[in-house]
Amino acid sequence: MTMGVEEQGQRWLPADPAVARACLQRCRIVLVRPQYAGNLGAVARLMRNFGLRDLVLVAPRAQPSDLEARRLAVHGLSILDAARIVPDLGSALAECVYTLATSAETAGLQRRGRIAPPRQLMPVLAQAALDGPVALVFGPEPHGLTLEEVNRCHAQLFIPADPDYPALNLAQAVAICCYEWYLHWQAAVIPPTPVHADRQPASHAELERMFQHLRQGLEAVGYLFGDRQEVLMSAVRYLLARARPTVAEVRMLHGLARQLLWIARQAGRSLPPDASGETPSSAREDQEEGLSAAGWPALAFPSAGGTASGPERGGEAEESSAIK
Repeated sequence: MTMGVEEQGQRWLPADPAVARACLQRCRIVLVRPQYAGNLGAVARLMRNFGLRDLVLVAPRAQPSDLEARRLAVHGLSILDAARIVPDLGSALAECVYTLATSAETAGLQRRGRIAPPRQLMPVLAQAALDGPVALVFGPEPHGLTLEEVNRCHAQLFIPADPDYPALNLAQAVAICCYEWYLHWQAAVIPPTPVHADRQPASHAELERMFQHLRQGLEAVGYLFGDRQEVLMSAVRYLLARARPTVAEVRMLHGLARQLLWIARQAGRSLPPDASGETPSSAREDQEEGLSAAGWPALAFPSAGGTASGPERGGEAEESSAIK
């Protein structure tokens, strides 16, 4: 294969048009609760313009069968007819390895540090597309995505516009993002070197299960409490999502959650009903499997006479710091 001359991040952009087109088409367009049929048709048409095929509608009010949608789709009718309708955002993103929410809202603590314009985020999205499906997520026309929906994505994309009126029409916003995505793929990407399944980036569904488990552990030990717990959990989610953890790393984080729940139970704290079977041995199994898959040496866990909280040092077991 002939190499390209530009480098984006850690991988090269290829010269093979077939490879580039395959990666380009891994980008899914997700419309959350779209209200107007005309926008469905316009989005299908512009997806055809920019070589995209995968359209997913989350609980749509407007339907692909609406006359206005079909009138505006023109040569994008095949995309409109193939659009999948799902009940919620999790179903739309389940197998995606990287997702970008779009919103004109940029204020607020939970958005800080995770917002950028399309030209800055498209290279990141392109790198992720080497590993699997990716998605651009757009909210309903009246008010856009909720903060909760934005937080479920890896980062937030915004389109710079006049601050006096920054809100764009849905189809216009999709057009700008698809154009930037297509423009980025004018140079092509070397196919990724095959890697072990455990070293693949975790899917959206795997991340959501891990975040739910980790939240149980953090609540059990008292890290998440009071009216600040949503802000703290949002920060934890952003920290981990930004790292794009692999399947093995997600398994290690499940081990962390299990260990937190076990320690909380030892301290007499109440646990969620589905966490009653957590043991230090199950946490260690997750940790060891995750380390092995990542190429790290196995942990030296203490013998039966040592503590359950960590390895021995200098022939003496560390004191267990039980939660009071």
